Amino acid sequence: MSIGWGQRALFLRSDHGLDQAGGAAALSFGRGVATRRPGLIERFRERYPDFELVPDLGSRIGSREWFRGAATCAALCTGVILLSPGFERPIYGSVPSAHAAGADLMRAQAIAPLDKGGVTGTRMAANRLVTNLTDTPERPIIQHSLTLGSGSGLQAALARAGVGQSEAVQAASLISGAMPLGDLKSGTQLDLTLGRRTDKSQPRPLEKLAFRARFDLSLELVRTQAGLALNEIPIAVDHTPLRIRGRVGESLYRSARAAGAPARAVEAYIRSIATRMPISRVGSDAEFDIIVEQARAATGEVQLGNLLYAGLAGGGSGKLQLVRWEEDGKVSWFDGAGKGERKGTMAMPASGRISSGFGLRRHPVLRFTRMHKGLDIAAPHGAPIRAANDGVVAFAGRNGGYGNFVRLNHSGGMGTGYGHMSRIAVRGGQRVSRGQVIGYVGSTGISTGPHLHYELYRNGVAINPRSVSFSVVQQLGGNDLRAFKAKLSQLLAVPVGGTRAKPAAGDQAGGETARAD
Repeated sequence: MSIGWGQRALFLRSDHGLDQAGGAAALSFGRGVATRRPGLIERFRERYPDFELVPDLGSRIGSREWFRGAATCAALCTGVILLSPGFERPIYGSVPSAHAAGADLMRAQAIAPLDKGGVTGTRMAANRLVTNLTDTPERPIIQHSLTLGSGSGLQAALARAGVGQSEAVQAASLISGAMPLGDLKSGTQLDLTLGRRTDKSQPRPLEKLAFRARFDLSLELVRTQAGLALNEIPIAVDHTPLRIRGRVGESLYRSARAAGAPARAVEAYIRSIATRMPISRVGSDAEFDIIVEQARAATGEVQLGNLLYAGLAGGGSGKLQLVRWEEDGKVSWFDGAGKGERKGTMAMPASGRISSGFGLRRHPVLRFTRMHKGLDIAAPHGAPIRAANDGVVAFAGRNGGYGNFVRLNHSGGMGTGYGHMSRIAVRGGQRVSRGQVIGYVGSTGISTGPHLHYELYRNGVAINPRSVSFSVVQQLGGNDLRAFKAKLSQLLAVPVGGTRAKPAAGDQAGGETARAD
């Protein structure tokens, strides 16, 4: 059968070959199309259309296909484990260098870090021109330094550094003649020079030992023809104090530090000012004045010591001058008038001696034993009685055996009472300040003579007034006051000058550093 060119034939490709569309016989232009025989996998799929070699273990869980897939996975994992060399036995592999023959020569000529094996030059074996040394040569001298743990351990430190025992003893003896060994500070650096020795069984001789013994003294041990000799080298020191002034600005501490004051001096300055006034009252426009001990050596070192003067002026805080005063080993701060700081929580209400204490006693008038709830302070008639602390007058008037009596309420649940007054100087509800006169000593009420009966209450219960500390204000006088005034004038004469320090970031304050040259 032949098909003309005018006819059209459509063919569809299927899994079994080429089929003519519409069921017609497979034809071609001039020849038939051969049908491909199905393969093994195709025949297996025709026979078992639902079989899957690797089923999805995430679906149809529990079916036969799922268990067959799980078994297949387990079999594959078992095969991998059986064929592996073992997890504890890694397989090492190495690739030989292409230049193994000349590796040593290449390493000697290469440029590489020392920690990576880099060397310089070519290593060569010894030949007949090389002769072996009979002994290892030594350096002619050894120079090194050591840090002293304590002055008493100087001899042991020299011995550990290689100095012979006899020379270590001699060196310690020479140094102790110039200054006590105990005065040597821990951490002192010793520079040692050890010379050549003739026999290796003997220690090296000490040629030189130099160190800074004090801020104003250097010591040097040198070897001479007669043996070791000590040279004392004094260092000139200028003890002119360091004076720093500036404006408080936003922060007193930061402004003083920006002006060049050491941190320890600024802390001492703030503590001394706080004894006279609250720091919160110091205004930003106030000016601080700090004078600190200073020692400047000719070699350039500077040592700063204690705070000598604390001044504050302006900014609504008035004028405050505090001077460090040392007497009998005790350090106190006095203002420009020679008045010291207050010590204690409460002021003594009257000047006099304590004639009777707190506790049970036989009453001098009633002649029987009863509780005495306060202190009796014997004082002249009409002597002023002052408030022990800031407070409010809770009662002022006649009160039985107390006579003329005043009671004050203070903060923190504290209160005080004052009896036997000759005259009362305050009224109820009035606010009084510490040290203010509230009355005068008398003998009103049940009393045998002029004195002040003083009571102290905590939450309304009378307690022993001696359980709290009374403040004491020191006042210099006589020769001490004259010496104090001279010292104050000397400190205020320290000039203010030098380079203006740059304020720290955020500070709106400037300072001046004063150094007297």
